[in-house]
Amino acid sequence: MTNNEAAQLRLMSLLFRAHPWHGVSAGDRSPEIVTVYVEIVPTDTIKYELDKTTGLLKVDRPQRFSNTCPSYYGLIPQTFCGNRVGKMMERRTGRTGLVGDGDPLDICVFSEKTISHGNLLLRAVPIGGLSMIDNGKADDKIIAVMEEDAIYGGWTDIVQANAVIDRLKHYFSTYKGTREVGREQSEVTGVYGRDEARAVIMASAEDYRAEYSGLRDLVDLAHAPKDE
Repeated sequence: MTNNEAAQLRLMSLLFRAHPWHGVSAGDRSPEIVTVYVEIVPTDTIKYELDKTTGLLKVDRPQRFSNTCPSYYGLIPQTFCGNRVGKMMERRTGRTGLVGDGDPLDICVFSEKTISHGNLLLRAVPIGGLSMIDNGKADDKIIAVMEEDAIYGGWTDIVQANAVIDRLKHYFSTYKGTREVGREQSEVTGVYGRDEARAVIMASAEDYRAEYSGLRDLVDLAHAPKDE
């Protein structure tokens, strides 16, 4: 890429809103600290979801029951749940034929602070994850705490989060409603710690690079510091 092309790319990154999935970096310290795009906050009675084509936050569906997500919920940019994430799920569960769900990697973030709405970025420290299968595909939920949070910021691994894990498991086991024929089914198969969570994040980043070859490098270049 020429210097002129690189300058044009940087100019576009300043003039136009970044796509939350493709146009934002996961962070230069990922997987230890990651950027999170928040879609849902605990007070939401509507399930919001990133529209992967436009990059806008859209209404997916009203929550069917009174239970709401007990944490901030969103995605890690420039991740993709593909073959590598599926293979990790196979290793953990002993099942075969699993692939990722084809979406960005989901993440739940705990904080004492109240954020009134989604459609924003924050930085979080992964401490573990839920091993989850949704409609027969790997659908991991990374569990994290907001960076420098006064209450949760001291958590470093999932064993410190036992008090909230049951709430997350209940939410993800029931948020799609009752088991009816033809309805997508969600199953939480287990819980894992910080090291496995970091490995899943790295695997999803590799899946993203394979799925969107070259795009991540262009985004990194657009956000790279300008040479003096």
